[in-house]
Amino acid sequence: MNPTQPVIAVVGGGISGVILTIALTRRGLNVQLYEQAAKFGEIGAGVAFGPNAVRAMGVCSPDVTRAFETVVTRNQSPEKQQVWFDFCDGFSDYPVGEEKVLFTLANEMGVMSVHRANFLDAMVKLVPDGITQFNKRLESIEEPDSLNDKVKIKFQDGTEALADAVIGCDGIKSRTRAWMLGQNHPGAKPVYTHKYAYRGLIPMEKAIEALGEQNAKNAKMHLGRDGHFLTFPVQGGKTMNVVAFRTKSDPWPDQSRMTKPSTKEAAFADFKDFGPTVQKIIELLEPNLDIWGIFDTGDHPMAAYNKGRVCVVGDAAHATSPHHGAGAGICIEDSAVLAELLASPEIRAAGMRGFEAAFQIFSDCRKERTQWLVQSSRRSGDLYEWRAKGVEDDFEKIGAECKERCEKIWDGQIEDMCHDALSCVATALQRVN
Repeated sequence: MNPTQPVIAVVGGGISGVILTIALTRRGLNVQLYEQAAKFGEIGAGVAFGPNAVRAMGVCSPDVTRAFETVVTRNQSPEKQQVWFDFCDGFSDYPVGEEKVLFTLANEMGVMSVHRANFLDAMVKLVPDGITQFNKRLESIEEPDSLNDKVKIKFQDGTEALADAVIGCDGIKSRTRAWMLGQNHPGAKPVYTHKYAYRGLIPMEKAIEALGEQNAKNAKMHLGRDGHFLTFPVQGGKTMNVVAFRTKSDPWPDQSRMTKPSTKEAAFADFKDFGPTVQKIIELLEPNLDIWGIFDTGDHPMAAYNKGRVCVVGDAAHATSPHHGAGAGICIEDSAVLAELLASPEIRAAGMRGFEAAFQIFSDCRKERTQWLVQSSRRSGDLYEWRAKGVEDDFEKIGAECKERCEKIWDGQIEDMCHDALSCVATALQRVN
């Protein structure tokens, strides 16, 4: 760290916080990264990225792109390299592995999936030594009394830290967001969407034996009424990732925990009306499974992602359900835009006012796209489950709407987003001075 430069505190060492830290440090900015756990780590299994996310990785740092390429898994069949998912009728009584393909969505890069832990491990190697502190769970933030003062960060272990600016990357349960909005604000906590998911990993050889090579080694989305099932390869094609979504009106039992233990028998009961291929996939899962409640910030979106010299990015600002497979990618877009803003000469020359201006620009420029994603992801989950109003089980309409929504995400050009944000710098600086 350069002691003559301001210090930026990044709170949260998940994918979003680590990539933002890389982007900032590669631009010569001083960063301190605070992570609540004892070490870096991700929970969950597979996560997918679209072309927009890969472009954003390159803007964050070419090192991020190179590290991503070491852990990414694509469809294994040569003819499926540009396929995102084949959408199949998982509800009808087709023989195992012979479901009807209803429609296919494709882009120039196809499906690009990683195992979350592997991806984070690759990113962590790019974080400079000596800037990360672990076991630092955020308690509260104190705003400075003047421009010459620093932001005070208080942690639950009783320690404190000072920084010139704070960026909350602390995820869907963000304490930074709760501090910004107020603990009693309805947007301080995420909301249950009445969807939950079973997650599992199946050795690829077992999947191939049961489903056939084409079905096991390439991304498939099995559609059905009030549920959908997706599978795609991870870990270099050694493993098939399974995520099985179900919609029910029942409340989530414990709002403080987003997972709960379950069993394969419960999955069979939830998907008893689905076809033989889905039944076979469940059969391949381990006896004990976890259920993940699907939460988001869609009911109470933030009016602004900034407050003075504090800002939230990624899931902390706009947590989305996973139905677009775009949440992590949008977080990387956030990191690219914010890093470009904070590294701009005009922002750096403006000192503390520069942070205020950059965070305001970030909020203004990112709100529309990110909050649209949260709502569109909800809609997509209903499209997959024949629940979307005006569409129901009209597969032609489902395919057309899914294509339009996905292409709006994939076609996002990060260079244009950064250019638009940087074009606002002069006006924003005038406003805060």
